[in-house]
Amino acid sequence: MSQFAHDKVVPYSQSNASKKEQVASMFDSIAKKYDFLNRFLSLGIDQGWRKKAIAHLGKKPLNHLLDIATGTADMALMAYKLIHPAKITGIDISEGMMEYGRIKIAQKKLDQIIHLQFGDSTEIPFGEKSFDGAMVAFGVRNFADLEKGLKEIYRVLQPGSKLVVLEFSQPTSFWFKPIYTLYMKWITPTVGKIFSGNKEAYAYLNESVIAFPEGNAFLEVLSTAGFKNVHQEKLTLGICSIYIGSK
Repeated sequence: MSQFAHDKVVPYSQSNASKKEQVASMFDSIAKKYDFLNRFLSLGIDQGWRKKAIAHLGKKPLNHLLDIATGTADMALMAYKLIHPAKITGIDISEGMMEYGRIKIAQKKLDQIIHLQFGDSTEIPFGEKSFDGAMVAFGVRNFADLEKGLKEIYRVLQPGSKLVVLEFSQPTSFWFKPIYTLYMKWITPTVGKIFSGNKEAYAYLNESVIAFPEGNAFLEVLSTAGFKNVHQEKLTLGICSIYIGSK
């Protein structure tokens, strides 16, 4: 059973569909503009965040890296460029997002190395100890059951492997927090509506960030799921965080 506030935050409050179904539908609807809006709304800073997160996977070449909530394969492609895993598997519940990811992978001629397939964090379709590294970028907020999703990641990792999570967090700086709140609550949904036609998706972004158990609370969830040596690195005045845990 879900026990975290963000587990119950959904994009379309009037819908009777489950969170998983709503999130998949939402991402399908914004897939075409997703990469552009990521760069635009973060002023390009998100690329630096991703590089820092991937660096935490270490310099030792990985045999098989799992990218959960892979979306349009941004993280998978960057991980290949930076650390050259022998194989990368990306899973997601949005076929619409992965459709664009596969186009990007094909353009880079990496079809033999990066493979995307449908997969839900609460039931990862692989056996125990299948991967020697895992990452989630801006995806754990969308898990329908956070603790179950993290336990599943733990299950499919080999001992000695790392999980790296990149996720939005809220700034603590008294002067910056009002600016951030204004941007996330009003500017982001408005720009999202203009370019993607889906205001709800970007309003959901803010609501799910607010409800997410960030910082020490999330490190505790990682520990409960079995991960050791858990720690957090805050980025850009605290608006984004990298969480690391080892099996």
